[in-house]
Amino acid sequence: MASKGWQHPYVNIFKHVRIEDWKKSSKEGDVSTYTDKKLKCSVFRIRGSVPANSYILIPKHSHQSLGLTGQYFYLLFRPTPGKYFVVTLDVAAEEGQVVRISFSNMFKEFKSTPTSLQFPFLCGAAKDSVYESTAKSARHGLVGPAPTSVRWTCLTLDLQYTLHFYLNRCYSYLKSVKLCANMAVKNMFTSDLLLDPGVSFSEAKLMGLACSQGTGPIPRDMAFPVPKGNSWHDLYDCIRFPSEGTKLPFDSIQKGNPRQDARHVSNHRSPIREESRCVSLSKPVQDRVSLIQQITTPKSLPRNQPPVVTSIPELGVVSMHQSGDWLCHNDDQHQQESTRSISHRLTPRPPCDADDDGIHVFVHPEEGLGKHGEESEEELVCTPVAHLVRSSSSKDTKEQKLLPDPILRLSRIIGFGGATTKCVLWTKSGDAVVYPCHAIIVSMKISSNQQRFFIGHTDKVSALAFNGNTTVLASAQTGNHSVVRVWNYNKGNCLAMFRIHAHSLSSLSFSYSGGILCGVGKDSHSKTMVVVWNTLNVSKGGEVTILAKAHTDVDVHTMKVAFFDDTRLVSCGRDNIRLWRVRNGTLRSCPVNLGDYHSLDFTDVAFEEGNSSYQHLDDRTLYASSRSGHIFEIDYSRVVIRNVRRLSPAQQQHAERREKWTFNTGPGIAINSISVSSSFCATGSEDGFLRLWPLDFSAVFLEAEHEGPVSLVSVSSDSLQVLAATSTGNLGFLDVSSRGYNTLMRSHTDTVLGFSVDGIRRHLTTASSDGTVRIWNMDSLHQLYDFVSEDSPCSVAFHPSEQVFSCGFSSGIVRVFDISSAKLLAEHKQHRGEVVGLAFSPDGDFMYSAGSQGSLALYNSSEEEHSVIRVVCNMIAQGTERAPDALTVSSDSLCLAFVGPSEYIVTIADARSLDELLHVDVSILDVESPRLDSALKVCFSPASTEHLLVATSENKILWVSTKTGRLLREVSKVHKHQCSSLAVSEDSRFLLTAGHNAVKVWDYNMQLGINSQMFIGHSQPIRQVSFTPDQLGVVSVGDAIFLWDFLANPANPVGSLTDSCSRLRVSYSSAAKSALPEAEVHGVQLSNGMPRQTAPLPTSPPPRLDVSTMDQVEQGALGSLSLCDDTPTITTVPVPATGPASSSNPRPATSFLKVTELVNASPQNTSHLDTVEFKGKTPVRPDCYRHFFPRFKTSILDQAAVTPQPGEEGIKLKAVIGYNGNGRGNMVWSPDQGLFAYSCGCVVVVEYLHTGSQRHLQGHSEEISCLAVTNDAQTVASAAGGSNGSRSLICIWDVQTGACRKTISYHRGAVQSLAFSRDDRFFLSVGDFTDPEVALWSSKTFQMLSSVSLSGPIHDAAFSPSAASQLACVGSQGVYFCLMHSHGLDVDLKVQRVRAPAEVGDVELTALCHHMDSFLFTATNRGHVCVWDIETQRCLMTWEADEGEIGVLLCRGNRLLTGSNTRWLRLWEVEAVQGVKPQGKVSSVGDSGTMVVLEQEIMLDGTTVSAAFDNTMDMGIVGTTAGTLWYINWSDSSSIRLVSGHKSKVNDVVFSPDESHLTTCSEDGSVRVWSAPSNELVVQFQVLNQSCSCVCWSPASSKESACVAAGYSDGTLRIFRLSSSEMEMKLHPHHVSVTAVQYSADGHVILSAGKNGLVAISSPVNGATIRVIRDHKGASITTIQCVNEQCKNFGLEGNEMWLAASADRRVSVWAADWLKEKCDLLDWLTFPAPAYFEDDTPPPTLAAFCPSDPGLVVYTGYGVEKELSFYSLAKKQIIKKIALPHWATCFSLSSKSQLIAVGSKERVLKLIKSTSGRFQDFLQHSDSLQTCHFSPSGTLLFTVAYNEILLWEVRGL
Repeated sequence: MASKGWQHPYVNIFKHVRIEDWKKSSKEGDVSTYTDKKLKCSVFRIRGSVPANSYILIPKHSHQSLGLTGQYFYLLFRPTPGKYFVVTLDVAAEEGQVVRISFSNMFKEFKSTPTSLQFPFLCGAAKDSVYESTAKSARHGLVGPAPTSVRWTCLTLDLQYTLHFYLNRCYSYLKSVKLCANMAVKNMFTSDLLLDPGVSFSEAKLMGLACSQGTGPIPRDMAFPVPKGNSWHDLYDCIRFPSEGTKLPFDSIQKGNPRQDARHVSNHRSPIREESRCVSLSKPVQDRVSLIQQITTPKSLPRNQPPVVTSIPELGVVSMHQSGDWLCHNDDQHQQESTRSISHRLTPRPPCDADDDGIHVFVHPEEGLGKHGEESEEELVCTPVAHLVRSSSSKDTKEQKLLPDPILRLSRIIGFGGATTKCVLWTKSGDAVVYPCHAIIVSMKISSNQQRFFIGHTDKVSALAFNGNTTVLASAQTGNHSVVRVWNYNKGNCLAMFRIHAHSLSSLSFSYSGGILCGVGKDSHSKTMVVVWNTLNVSKGGEVTILAKAHTDVDVHTMKVAFFDDTRLVSCGRDNIRLWRVRNGTLRSCPVNLGDYHSLDFTDVAFEEGNSSYQHLDDRTLYASSRSGHIFEIDYSRVVIRNVRRLSPAQQQHAERREKWTFNTGPGIAINSISVSSSFCATGSEDGFLRLWPLDFSAVFLEAEHEGPVSLVSVSSDSLQVLAATSTGNLGFLDVSSRGYNTLMRSHTDTVLGFSVDGIRRHLTTASSDGTVRIWNMDSLHQLYDFVSEDSPCSVAFHPSEQVFSCGFSSGIVRVFDISSAKLLAEHKQHRGEVVGLAFSPDGDFMYSAGSQGSLALYNSSEEEHSVIRVVCNMIAQGTERAPDALTVSSDSLCLAFVGPSEYIVTIADARSLDELLHVDVSILDVESPRLDSALKVCFSPASTEHLLVATSENKILWVSTKTGRLLREVSKVHKHQCSSLAVSEDSRFLLTAGHNAVKVWDYNMQLGINSQMFIGHSQPIRQVSFTPDQLGVVSVGDAIFLWDFLANPANPVGSLTDSCSRLRVSYSSAAKSALPEAEVHGVQLSNGMPRQTAPLPTSPPPRLDVSTMDQVEQGALGSLSLCDDTPTITTVPVPATGPASSSNPRPATSFLKVTELVNASPQNTSHLDTVEFKGKTPVRPDCYRHFFPRFKTSILDQAAVTPQPGEEGIKLKAVIGYNGNGRGNMVWSPDQGLFAYSCGCVVVVEYLHTGSQRHLQGHSEEISCLAVTNDAQTVASAAGGSNGSRSLICIWDVQTGACRKTISYHRGAVQSLAFSRDDRFFLSVGDFTDPEVALWSSKTFQMLSSVSLSGPIHDAAFSPSAASQLACVGSQGVYFCLMHSHGLDVDLKVQRVRAPAEVGDVELTALCHHMDSFLFTATNRGHVCVWDIETQRCLMTWEADEGEIGVLLCRGNRLLTGSNTRWLRLWEVEAVQGVKPQGKVSSVGDSGTMVVLEQEIMLDGTTVSAAFDNTMDMGIVGTTAGTLWYINWSDSSSIRLVSGHKSKVNDVVFSPDESHLTTCSEDGSVRVWSAPSNELVVQFQVLNQSCSCVCWSPASSKESACVAAGYSDGTLRIFRLSSSEMEMKLHPHHVSVTAVQYSADGHVILSAGKNGLVAISSPVNGATIRVIRDHKGASITTIQCVNEQCKNFGLEGNEMWLAASADRRVSVWAADWLKEKCDLLDWLTFPAPAYFEDDTPPPTLAAFCPSDPGLVVYTGYGVEKELSFYSLAKKQIIKKIALPHWATCFSLSSKSQLIAVGSKERVLKLIKSTSGRFQDFLQHSDSLQTCHFSPSGTLLFTVAYNEILLWEVRGL
């Protein structure tokens, strides 16, 4: 059997096994032979009441095999009428797996497992029988026993296709066949030929069918006899699987259309017909087999036969009787190359010819066929309504078409990435880079930015690969069935295209010679699939064949073919590095022994290059990188590790950690990519750095910092340039020799929503879903400005003449920016919903904005502040589908048009007053339409203001008269999908439309035979399209920004417009030279395209505060805010060097500092909003502590804060001290995975219990209410209120990376509870009492599946741990049993409410948990626990588990945990509950005799708000309102504090002088001392009924003498000694509250101040008050500070100075020598201020000595300006001021680096460089900052907002 030639052309199976001998086959049961009259031959009959008991089995024994390799299996049989039968085939796959394929008329539905397939068989019926008519009319009737008239059938099974399609396996051979009762069988045979039983040998000869063509007639000994004059198909049935006939909507085997079957074979005669054959796609989409067969199955043309038609100049009319809207597909898929231009010849026809719908397609010969399926057009009907005259059908008219052809040419694309940012390639010459931009591949010259495009993919490109000399390019696209294309790079044409039945194809690699291509993807079972293709002859027109394929469970992230051997490959992934080899058609691998490093996640591999390919394998070195920062050097031949190195964060101080970091335990910087040249190695890492290393990795010799993680690095072949791509969409390269960095491309990282063009300066502004607004140079493609906002931009509009643009946001805010002066001109909040339209009038006098809730606003744009003229509600049709261009203004600036007030009405209004002029109802224009037509888009015709164009939902464009509203013209079937945007050229000769992914250009007058041309290229729906103002180009945006050249000849070729346009269109090189002086004149600096160092809004990298030196600048310049900055160049610093690196041709980028956002609404607006939201009914706050209520705050987050880019922060959050006891369920613990997370303020803290280290998830701006974790502990969800009154925000976090995967905003109030289902498929969120709504989300996409509003407040919700479709909620109205019903992708929630049992009274149900499969425990606010039967939804029993409210219930096995507001935590044994039987009434524990046993109890320090335990309830973690997280171990009855925090407001936090400890004090009277490295609580001093307002450390030299002094609200001072943990002394120097306390610099005295302004000087030795200073009497003292300084420089004696600042803006500075009892006033400062009329208290007065120069006093407080003032004690004057955007509530000065930390009521921590004014904003607090303190060394910083204590590591600016 070594040779398979004997099996050709077919194998007669019965003859092969000599079935009559029954030696190689077996029979069982009633198996007999008889002579069939119709077939006139002997056949086998198998009968039996049970099919499995009567059968024929071939071969006889299971260890034997038929070994038949034929692709097609033929069975000649007849099912027994009225009976069932079963046929089973055992088929072997190439992987060695045996798959059982069964089909039977007993099977009701298709079933599939990895080793078996079951197909229903639908029996055919005789022609014209009642069964046949039944099958036609109600096709479900034939499922079941065979009909009486069932006929002999020739069944053909394509075994290769079946295995490949359903199981993604390769067919090898047929192993065995089992034919079970009841049937008659003539024979079986296998063949590689697709044979037609209905064609005789003579007919086949006449038709030219031959085996060489893969087809032919059925063998004579297998043929059914056909009497003369009869048709084979009238006597017998032919069934093919897969079939091309119509089928039931599931996978089944059944009779097809005989005519289609016959035609299928006959088509093989003519390759020409096969290529142009039309595929019918009008059948049900659910019919997966049929549809896939038609679209993807290769036809059986000879593989080596070249196509007869190499180009298709023109196709005729294609019949569309069945195919509907679909265009013809070319079956030869290697010829399907996508077009850049497809122009449609759409001939107008009268409606009566509707049956002859056709499409004329012209395809450019050099372009090939296009992507028809995405944007195929029906016949266009152009109807001039006034005169119903049909267009002439003469030959002349038909030949007229839109010229030139093509009329658009894709010129440039602004964009990078899409599916991946990890695929960028150098050409061998190093002069160009190749990268994907969604579905298009771009080749860009690095010297000129000239682009070349490879168009053909229909989905986003996910992988690219070059061969060694970069002449052949391979690319792959995403999708369920990934397509791979191979291109000739130099010519740009596609050489081959082939599919692999995989999805998520993530990696491609060419061998150096180009003869081997390997790809890595996921198969249908999400297993890794590696495929190796032979591409040796692809450049010569040869085929691409599969060399080897492997399916593996091993994770493969990257795979590369070795450059020195085409048969060797290397791969890396999670937990593995593997070496692969292709040999004898198989792909085998061996892992590298990683030893202790086996659990790392490897990201990239690279060979040491530059050596001869003949170098011995022993000398080959392989490099690999990992996410943990390790770089591995691997000996390729020995498959062992040579060296391991690790990239770790710099400047780690071991004293700050609990335990010393080792090589393996410390944090590493994730390396995403590695590239090796002959002389150095390049790495790209998650911290944004591109680093160059020598090959021994001794030290970094060059690095470049980016604004986002570097996802790819690639060294050019000459090693002179290093390419870098970031995950934020930036692409650039580093010139190694000059150390200069050049940015090639920036891009939006999400959908581009809208754009506007500044025609004068050729600038393009775009708004994107990524939250940014960017301005681009249309000639150089450089990004000039970048506006970043937490509020999502929706629409943008440039002023027609000035350098001003406006932007509308999703919050309803409209902001107007002046680019030339770099400031925010205006900000208006006139809309409650998203801004869906924004426009300036062409004369520039007015601006208009439209909101999604129907409001329309008119602004005066001739004024700088853009004041509001008029706002009208309910004018615009509600909804966001008309964004971003819902408004259009006529060219004469007189009329404004929009859709509204309803979707059926188009309104034309006066553009200067918004008075309505005309209403047009588009729904009544077509009275014959069965559906109401609604308007989508409107557009004025510029040349004829009497024309208004309207795009409708019925895919029409209407020409409407703006004077009369009369319909002038109508064009139907404009796009296959709805028109998303339209525009008219300035001369009104051309119309531009966008529908789905295609752009169309039309003849405006619709008078040609072919009125349009269509252009494709976008991979996502186009959001907006428009002509450029100079009419020389077209811009379309969606997935990226496409710039097209518009090639139409102008109507007046000689004119001023053309001249001026040509002057404006400068080349990139000239723009770079000429634009800079102009920019300097206007005060705007253009960007050189380099990555910014911060992310300002609009952007100013890095931003600065204005610094004015008083000796040089006049007083009038004080307080101004600087909006410009220096060059944002990437620091390409040679590490050993001391000076800055040189940068080639630096051009600084201009950006803006965002102006403070005004968020206070007027009282009228507030009341109106309340009415709308709550419909006049105020929700009642529930009476239970379990319900979350956010802490009341008066602060409002500053939306304009400038946050730095990742990796550029001057300070980094190191630790969070405390736990938010005000949250509910805001702690999660997964003991199996070791995940422990909780919330503090707006930060989620992930703590590693074994080390105490923390990771922080930062994305919220408000207090986090609750957390949830998936069962696999890979995802955490957190919920917090929205900023400034917006909807609550739910963040979905990836635990491994710490990245926010998704944000959800839905609930109007706070989120009360979150939960994941047991299988992690669903996610639940619950609103609070103001919005009691339960929302169900998909955990995969986090798209909402269903939501239900409930009758009352909901306190808790949980999924059933066993039933995936069940969940329950509890609240004020009782318990809600919810059941999920899935309908495809839709899910409905069915809710049944049951009130609490009467036995427990009028209570709130506060918490719940499931027990076993059928019980539910609920708790009440009166301490009851109720037991419910889930199936009957009845309460079975109750018991009183606590005296107070139970807020936490947790059940594990038979143990129940209850936590309440009585501080008791109790553990119950509830096994007896399972024996409770339903009774007539609810029984109590005592009544029923059921024993619920209290096992253990423990009292904690506060009310229980969260709990998490292991599966046995032996140990767990519990959170309380005291801000403590307790570790509870029931087995030894122990409790340990894991996390401690303050419950009340923290008033002060101070470091000890040696930084070994820190102390905090709080409103609750506690003073806590913490150890600094571990941040663990050492000791707590509690004074009852007092508030501790201030604290300080003694300047002691030893730990034994270290003391803490604290001031209290009763006027006392208490001194605590740390070594003894006792109070050493109590002093009472004040009769009012102490507001400040400080030891003198030498520690001899204590200075304390009271609220009345008196300063007391006391002795720490005996407690006596030495002196009282009354100079500040009457004003509260806010600050006291003491420093060592010789005062003789200032004319007084003394060895130290101290100052006091009071609330009346006075600062006194004193010189003192305490041993000599000297204390003299040195200076007295008074700062003027206007009267304060606000309701709250004025900002505090703050003052401090400058650490670097105590002769400077820094002051801030309420005054004329918000600023920091630097006062010189020597010069007696202010020498410098730094303007601030907010009043400071606290500030601190660092002892190094001249840094100042400033906190504000707007929750912003601002880090300022005092020398330059450079600053960064940090928004990690959820409330006003009240305290901030640098450590004495300046390396750490504490900030406090209410009870949130954050510790920062200072890096510097």
